[in-house]
Formats: sequence, C-alpha cells, structure tokens
Amino acid sequence: MKRSILIIIIIPLLVIGLSVLASCKQQVQAENSDVIINDENIIENNKEGLTEIAVFGGGCFWSIEEIFSQLKGIIDVEAGYAGGEVENPTYEEVYTGVSGHAEVVKITFDPEIISYGQLLDIFFFVHDPTTLNKQGNDIGESYRSIILFTGPGQKKSAEDFIRVLEEEKIYADPIVTVVEPLDVFYEAESYHQEYYKNNTLQPYCQVIILPKIEKYQEKFGDLLKEVD
Repeated sequence: MKRSILIIIIIPLLVIGLSVLASCKQQVQAENSDVIINDENIIENNKEGLTEIAVFGGGCFWSIEEIFSQLKGIIDVEAGYAGGEVENPTYEEVYTGVSGHAEVVKITFDPEIISYGQLLDIFFFVHDPTTLNKQGNDIGESYRSIILFTGPGQKKSAEDFIRVLEEEKIYADPIVTVVEPLDVFYEAESYHQEYYKNNTLQPYCQVIILPKIEKYQEKFGDLLKEVD
C-alpha cells in the first residue's frame, strides 16, 4: 500500500521536473509570421509623439518580452525573429537553426521617458552575455546574445556600453554579444506573444522566468510601471 502511494506521488513530481528542465521549445502548431519592420519604419510617430525601436535577443524571448513590457515609457513589446536569412520563418525553423534567426523582442519606447542606455542596462542584467549560443537550458544559435541597432546612435551606444563592461571587468568571461544592424523583424506566432502573462503557472514560467523577473524588479523598481 505504501509503495503504491509513493509511486502516485513520485510520478507527477518527475513529470514536473522534466518540464522545468526542458528549454522553452514547445511542441505547438506553427503559424505564419509576417514582416513587421524594415528600414522605412524604424522610427514611428504615434499619439504620444516620437517613438524609437530597440531590438534585443538574449535567450528565450518569453522572459525578455515580459521584463521589458513592465517598464515605464514602453509602448509595445513584440516577440519575434531577426538576424537570419530565411523569410517569414516559423518557430520550428528558428529553434532548429535552419533559419539563422535569433529569438528577439522588438521594443517600441518613448525616449523621453526611458533611454536606450537604460534599456541596455536592463538587457545586460537579465541575461548572460558571455555564453555563446546559450542561456541556461536553452541552447542553439537562436538563443544567441544579440543587439540589432536601428540607427547609428544605437550602434555607438551599444558598442560603448559593451566596451565599458569589458574595461570594468563586470564579467569573468569575454562578452560574446553580437551588435549588428536590423534588417527585417518577423513577428513570432501569436501563442508566443505575452506568453508569460498567459501561462504564468506553467513550470518553465514559475521556475525559470519568475525568479529572473523578481531579481530584475528588485534592482530596477524605480523604472517599473505602476500596477493598477
């Protein structure tokens, strides 16, 4: 009797453990992606005034999207793909490495409220820029650390920021973050958008993403939007 009780308890725990140890790759039905941004609409006008776009990749985009969406001055954050060669890539093409794209987020922000430099500060805090094509259990070219600049000012800011980090020896290992111009951003499938908000209780979200969010909120609390 005791043995059957133990089996009933242990099996669900093993299932949860395997879910947590898995990467953010999920066996889900792919949807078509659409081109969202190119050189013609890098800077956009909206009702609030002039906005700017930043594009970052630092591992699974589920956590990066949620983190940046919580900041003051952020108008929109979209999960997507960039930096590769295949047009309109699917999630499967990206995470298997055949597209050459990285998982990234496109951040539309108001530079009068939050600066690109502050976004860089947060970006380098919430991921490890010294691990090549790897963030935790997420391994592969699609999880590389990458900054896709949308203008010469962003390029200089990113390169200067990395140089200071290296000069001050903030990390024990060399920074491998790639800085390159944004060509085209492809919006990811709809189930990737606001993934954390829609799947908060999922083991990956609870064990991998939530601790990262809590750590970042503690450091950058003054930059967070007020919660209703």
